[in-house]
Amino acid sequence: MNKPLVVAIVGFGKSATRYHLPYLIYRGNVQVKYVVNIQPEPQREAPYKELGIQFVDSLDPILADDEVQLLTLCTPPATHFPLAKQVLNAGKNVMVEKPFSETAAQTEELLQLAKEKQLVAMPFQNRRFDSDYLTLKKVLERGYVGEPLELESHFDKYRPDNAVHQGKPRDGSFYGLGIHMLDQVIAVFGRPQSVGYDIRAIQNPESTVDDYYEASLYYDRFKAIVKTSPLVAAPYPRFILHGTRGSYIKYDIDQQENDLKLGMSPITTGFGQDSPDQFGVVKYHNPSGDWITKQIPSEQGDYGRVYDSLFNTILKGAPKLVSDEETLLDIEILEKGVSQPSPSVVRFG
Repeated sequence: MNKPLVVAIVGFGKSATRYHLPYLIYRGNVQVKYVVNIQPEPQREAPYKELGIQFVDSLDPILADDEVQLLTLCTPPATHFPLAKQVLNAGKNVMVEKPFSETAAQTEELLQLAKEKQLVAMPFQNRRFDSDYLTLKKVLERGYVGEPLELESHFDKYRPDNAVHQGKPRDGSFYGLGIHMLDQVIAVFGRPQSVGYDIRAIQNPESTVDDYYEASLYYDRFKAIVKTSPLVAAPYPRFILHGTRGSYIKYDIDQQENDLKLGMSPITTGFGQDSPDQFGVVKYHNPSGDWITKQIPSEQGDYGRVYDSLFNTILKGAPKLVSDEETLLDIEILEKGVSQPSPSVVRFG
């Protein structure tokens, strides 16, 4: 029987308790040995302690523990680069919540350091395992729409807030949500030739933190648009895909987060699953010249599969789920977008 991957979670906020620990406490191939929580919270910690997880208030005991193979950083974005560097220098593998770092230079430094020490450094791109995204990939792989020509991807909401928000680009929506949407496109379509940007604060122009973005990734014949707005009362589809033979439309985001908010466990029957009225619909022209319209049942999402991939990478030498080239490109596109006034266009070919 294979030994599990021994993990420490650094941070005990929403990221750790919603996107990581619920999936790990039931996974036989991963053992969470530690959680770092700077300010002890006995009541919140108690259920995890009952599972044998140790709570500590610093990295020191973890970095000194030879059993620990991977540290996951669920800490504020400003800490990602220095903490990841500290972990790698201590001889441990590291996974970093989004964004992996603030700049391409920091990203290159971390990836190079990991190579030199024969370790793994990777971002937590859990949305590669969203059900809606996995279903989109299935539609593309089966060729329903023919050659893809345009993809529109939305993470919209309606949350009015006209307060002034001050911060750095890492604190805005583009770094916070755009990183996932860009990564989904890049994982399927690769490096774009150019990217057009519209990044701004639409609710209060005095804010220095963006709450709206639209990025258009241009390829040869194909174009992908990723967009988030905080003032969308009537939602767009999650995905709109057009191709030479047809179109695919999918409303509603992946249900995992909604179910986790309700207190459901990932091992509960029906967890994270769409109901049939939430399935996407494809309309395409078949080889006989007939128009076919049908629902595409949603694939099962599972954010824990990121850890399955790391188990295979760290313990079995498999390629990383998110390659170094993809990690660097994701951050390059973010950084280029916020480093100049919008609207703008940057070549990446």
